Amino acid sequence: MNVTADDTCSPVTTHAIGPDAASSVAATLKALSDPLRLRMLSAIASDPRGESCVCDLAELAEVSQPTVSHHLKVLKDVDVLTSERRGTWVWYRISPNRRRAVTTLLDSFAPATVAASEADGASEESLRPDFDARVTRLADELSAEILQVDEAAVLTVVRESYTALARTARVTSALIPLTERFARQRLSDLTRDRDTAPPQVLFVCVANAGRSQLAAALVNQLAGGRIIARSAGSSPADAIHSHVRSLLTEIEGDDAAERFPKPLTDDAVRAADVVITMGCGDVCPIIPGIRYDDWAVGDPALASREGVEAIRDDIAARVRTLVQELLEETP
Repeated sequence: MNVTADDTCSPVTTHAIGPDAASSVAATLKALSDPLRLRMLSAIASDPRGESCVCDLAELAEVSQPTVSHHLKVLKDVDVLTSERRGTWVWYRISPNRRRAVTTLLDSFAPATVAASEADGASEESLRPDFDARVTRLADELSAEILQVDEAAVLTVVRESYTALARTARVTSALIPLTERFARQRLSDLTRDRDTAPPQVLFVCVANAGRSQLAAALVNQLAGGRIIARSAGSSPADAIHSHVRSLLTEIEGDDAAERFPKPLTDDAVRAADVVITMGCGDVCPIIPGIRYDDWAVGDPALASREGVEAIRDDIAARVRTLVQELLEETP
């Protein structure tokens, strides 16, 4: 039989993880495959105290405390959790070296799972519209309005904004209005005059679907325009968590409808006087003259309504302190 070029296998060098690493990852994924363990992991991650007691976790399901302890031990054996005994109770928290992985898992998979049924109903046509002309027209409109920025730079910002938002867009028909709001914010950051503008705070989390959105809304409410608050995500989700959305409506009223997850950009960091990270690690570029803080607050991903409200209260207390500090420093 003659062998043609198409029938010939040409092996290439692969970059797959090694067998030891694969075994370790597989063991961790196996430990996480139980629904109750995932719920307990979510409860611990979203607890405003940063940790949970066995007695708290036993309320998640109608199982005995020994059963809860067994599931927690499985997660501890793969280094997802650490524990500490205090008196008669054992407290659990996310292992520091796994915190970012756990946050990414909960933030990424939960919203995707909830949105799956809605996404399945989207038509093929709505997923691939040609918005190039509309994006160009939007850039022309913004260039005529914002004269401090070169036309070519405005077009670049608009195109980058559109592309970044399109990666996670659930409903493409809203892309142009969202692109306009995001591009306006970026152009405002690019033209900000530090000498005359009010202090600006940037809150950054992974998905920009919970903690950072709440913090920005609370600052804007409490400061009344004397401080500007922005928010962004290192890996933004396609929508704000439902429980967080309802709390944002309580804080901002109809204005909450304007909020949506946004990606982190260098110009947002450069325009800020204070950058506060929330469970997203060292994702922000370090720029001289900017104050950096990290707030260890609970994660709203998969948290109950009551859990999200507790997280909001924790953030609100921190926000009050921050606003007071910044207003005292402002001439």
